[in-house]
Amino acid sequence: MRILIADDSAVSRHLLQSIVKKWGYQVITTVDGDQAWEALQQPDAPRMAILDWMMPGLTGLEVCERVRSKGVDPYTYILLLTSRTEKEDVVEGMTAGADDYVLKPFDQQELNVRLRAGRRIIDLQDELLKAQAALRFQATHDALTGVMNRGRISEILANCLAEPGPLGVIMLDLDKFKTVNDTFGHAAGDAVLIATAQRISGALSELDALGRYGGEEFLVVSRRNPKEMQEFAESLRETVATAPVETGALQLSVTASFGVANRNGSGVAHGNFLLKAADDALYQAKKLGRNRVVVDQSLER
Repeated sequence: MRILIADDSAVSRHLLQSIVKKWGYQVITTVDGDQAWEALQQPDAPRMAILDWMMPGLTGLEVCERVRSKGVDPYTYILLLTSRTEKEDVVEGMTAGADDYVLKPFDQQELNVRLRAGRRIIDLQDELLKAQAALRFQATHDALTGVMNRGRISEILANCLAEPGPLGVIMLDLDKFKTVNDTFGHAAGDAVLIATAQRISGALSELDALGRYGGEEFLVVSRRNPKEMQEFAESLRETVATAPVETGALQLSVTASFGVANRNGSGVAHGNFLLKAADDALYQAKKLGRNRVVVDQSLER
């Protein structure tokens, strides 16, 4: 655990540093409130801070107020170090957002106990943030394949439609997937879906987003231009069919059909136009024999 010590007194600062290091903390020291505030704004800022109340530049109280006004995660546990003993001073410090305080001259055991309490708070917050992240992932991603779910990929499409520039969608559907489920069971079908999602995900760039649109159907939203979209879809088709999917003793050949639609120069007002065009192109790919790419031309006229 990294901890910031901000104290303009060299004697107090070095004493705190040597004690806290002995307890296993990694220490960063600053000599005034301005340096402390700068250190606490860094991306890798310490999660704990011991701030002297009275310092040149910003006071410890002012640093504390600034940290709390940002209101961002992860949480910074702040301990004020002060010689003020009046109840009003304590209330002022806690109101500013300090988590606790230690009176000067400090008692080592008391300081250790208060820092340990701070670590427990940080650990609890980290667990809460992980749980929240897991819930957000579950709400936006497909449980089986790990790629985005229909709701999230549809949201991304809507966001892209609101911005200028090239935009296209690729609707792909696994060929004869029902046969896989009926012949080899749903576990084999799941393995095929997972492998397909992994193969496509590995071929994407920052221009692309992938979601499971339903059943054995996936949707790619891409910022590529029409020529690139067709070439990209062809590369994805080859990627899906590159090798059999191995599941247990089985080796299952997998192919998919692809429908591509691009936003025209005047723009498409609603994502449903793009999706229907891509779905119609996908239907044509199936009709023409599967394992192929068909590009819709209706929106380019």
